Amino acid sequence: MKIIGLNQDIVWKNKSENFKLIENQLQNQDADLFLLPEMFSTGFCMDAAEVSDKNEESLEFLKKISKEKNAAFCGSASVGVDGKFFNRIYFVKPNDDVTFYDKRHLFSFSGEDKIYTPGKERVIVEYLGIRFLLQVCYDLRFPVFARNNDDYDAILYVANWPEKRVGAWEHLLKARAIENLSYVFGLNRIGTDGNDLFYQESSHCFFADGKEIAEKKGNLVLAKLNLDELKDFRNHFQFLNDRDDFEIKL
Repeated sequence: MKIIGLNQDIVWKNKSENFKLIENQLQNQDADLFLLPEMFSTGFCMDAAEVSDKNEESLEFLKKISKEKNAAFCGSASVGVDGKFFNRIYFVKPNDDVTFYDKRHLFSFSGEDKIYTPGKERVIVEYLGIRFLLQVCYDLRFPVFARNNDDYDAILYVANWPEKRVGAWEHLLKARAIENLSYVFGLNRIGTDGNDLFYQESSHCFFADGKEIAEKKGNLVLAKLNLDELKDFRNHFQFLNDRDDFEIKL
């Protein structure tokens, strides 16, 4: 499976401009799955009442471009539902099938937990034979929530993770791949947001042994996932059989 992630320089609070930017930068690209950053349509914004989707604008855009590219698209958006706000990651297939996960771990350092409502369960979606665990940014710091129970093959992290803490981002992505014997694709944004936070290019894709497999081309991050190779690695190194046996309580 070929995956392309867009290191998007998100235009602050401007959905139409971000939609145009995405279409332009992916115009001549082909992949099975395209990844977009956290809150790709607005930037990581706490003004949820102002910027959140009221009519599924971001989802409709993903459906549209997914059909045009005949590929799956995945990214998160600020969404308002029945008076509540969610940091919601969508996984949209070209046949209009939609799976979503609401970010479980809200970034209290920025006050996200005071504005957004946490998700209640983790979500795995299968596409072209590969099972993906959907995760958003701050979820990365909580390994128990992402523990592999033989139920996924790859983790997708979409993020707005600033440059000043990028070391933690990169080390933890690699750790999640190694400890879960899984592919891990972490897609971060670039540029500067409305709070003057800077985001450097720091997207990665790691194999289950911690090896970087992503190729960088401009603002694009390309990676190929090989399920047979992953199965062979897991069969040889059966570390997951020795994991602690307990349930995750939400």
